[in-house]
This record gives sequence, C-alpha cells and structure tokens, in this order.
Amino acid sequence: MKKIFIVLFAIFLNFATAQNKSLITYKESDLTLKINSEEIFGTLTAPDLSQKYPVALLISGSGPTDRNGNNVIMKNNSLKMLAESLAKNGIASLRFDKRGIGASKASAKSEENLRFENYIDDVKSWVDLLKKDNRFSKIIIIGHSEGSLIGMIASGKADKFISIAGAGDSADKLIKTQIVSKSNKQVEDLTFPIIDSLKNGNTVKKVDPILNSLFRASIQPYLISWFKYNPQAEIKKLNIPVLIVQGNNDLQVTLKDAESLAQSNKKAELLIVDKMNHIMKIVDSDVQANMASYNNETLPISEVMTNKIVSFIQK
Repeated sequence: MKKIFIVLFAIFLNFATAQNKSLITYKESDLTLKINSEEIFGTLTAPDLSQKYPVALLISGSGPTDRNGNNVIMKNNSLKMLAESLAKNGIASLRFDKRGIGASKASAKSEENLRFENYIDDVKSWVDLLKKDNRFSKIIIIGHSEGSLIGMIASGKADKFISIAGAGDSADKLIKTQIVSKSNKQVEDLTFPIIDSLKNGNTVKKVDPILNSLFRASIQPYLISWFKYNPQAEIKKLNIPVLIVQGNNDLQVTLKDAESLAQSNKKAELLIVDKMNHIMKIVDSDVQANMASYNNETLPISEVMTNKIVSFIQK
C-alpha cells in the first residue's frame, strides 16, 4: 500500500508541476538599448514570477530578419514563438531588431562603415544591460543562423550559449560552397580570387560589374570583417555550457555544420531534431512545403527543440 501511495503521489506531483507551468502567464514590454546617439529596440518577454528567473537573449539570423524572425516578404514568427514558449516555462527573453532593421532602422550604419563587429558589440551591450536587471538569475545567449556566430563570440559574460542552425564554417567557405553548387567553373575562376583576397584582409579594386551585387567596393570591408571569424574556433573558446541544435530538414545549414561545431567543443550537447527546418518548424521532406513554412505564421516551432532548450537552461 505504501508503495502504491508513493507512486500515486509522484504522479500527482508531476501533474501539479505541469499544471503550474501551464498557468505561468507573461508580459511583453519594450526595451531600448542606447549606444551614444543610436537606439536599438527590442521586446522583453517576462513571466509573472516573484522569484528570480533566467533570461535568454535571442539573436536573429542574416539579412533583414527582425526580432520576430520575419522580414518584409515572409512572416513565420519563429523567434516570437520561441520567446513565448520560454516565458510559459518561467524563462524571460529579449529579442531585438538589429541595427538597420525594423524599429532600429535609424541606427543603420552606411555600407562603407558597417562591420561584423558592430553586431557583436551590440549583443555585448544588451548583455550588460540585462546584467543590471535584478530580476534575472542568469543570462543565456541563443543565436539563430548567422546569430549563432555573433552569439558565440559575444558570450564572454553569458552563463550559457545555445546555437540553433548555426554554420560550422567561416563565411568565405560557405560562399564558395554555394558558388560551386549553383554555378560553373567560369564563375568560380572569377569569384574565388576575390574571396581569397578578402579573406587575407585585402580589398579588390577591379571587380567585374556582374559581381557587384556580391563584391562591390562599399561592401568589401564588411566581408573582410566577417570572413575572419571561424565558428569552429570561436565555439572552442567557450568555457560555459553549450547546446547545439540542428534540424535534419534544414535547406540552408547541414548536419555536418552542427557536427563540426560539436567536435570543436567536446563538452557541448548536440540535439538533432527530426524533420525540423531552418526556421525551427517541423515539415515534411518536400522542398515546396519546406519553403511554404517560411511564410506560415501559425505553424508552430518544434516542441522537441523547445523542451530541450528549456531543460538545458533550467538545469
């Protein structure tokens, strides 16, 4: 009888815990990061709890991706969904519009003056701001796609780091791989010497006009600043707990990328999520369905992923 009582009590306790989690409400508020005369705008999603709780800083991917994971032609709300899932589990989060994007558009630097380090420094400043808030027990950086590299470089003052769909090679190698897969030998002969020069820190004065969209003079300083960072080298430097998350239905980042990161940091945890695509949603292997999810704001993100992220943060 005693054994039965213990089992029943354990079941009740687990049920009660689950019920309590489902009852956690949250609030969203605006937060502004001021850097000299510039302002970067974000959303703080905080659970209604009296005790201290963790906070995750969410970093969006490349291009004109806003704080919610959207851009002007696609709305999937992937990062917004992640923030809400965390809040329901007692974890706060801050997501923000990168400089030049969304509400932070006015803080854009000119193309000639923009450097990859600008994004890294912004994340470091957000971490400093969060550290001043006594509501938070620890700070976790979560970087998605290009945000993974930015996050791992900026994680010096963070307590944990999570990479979601992060590249495993430096940007120069990624661009070369894309060129090889989509172009011919003639294009390789035109582009590879330019990439190699930029990788070595040298600008290229003469660029064929057909390549201006990639290698125009004004963007070359940014590419030089970006090419010098190797994700495998950067993640190896981290002495904090690391979680690497990758979907096997990702059209942009491969399992090899995730494995390269995991091999570079032997203490990192690696989670491969079946059928998850680049924007953290579960889709079939059909490419058309995969692409359609990028503009589906109701399709939920992976529960397997969010459960693992929550347990990783809370342990």
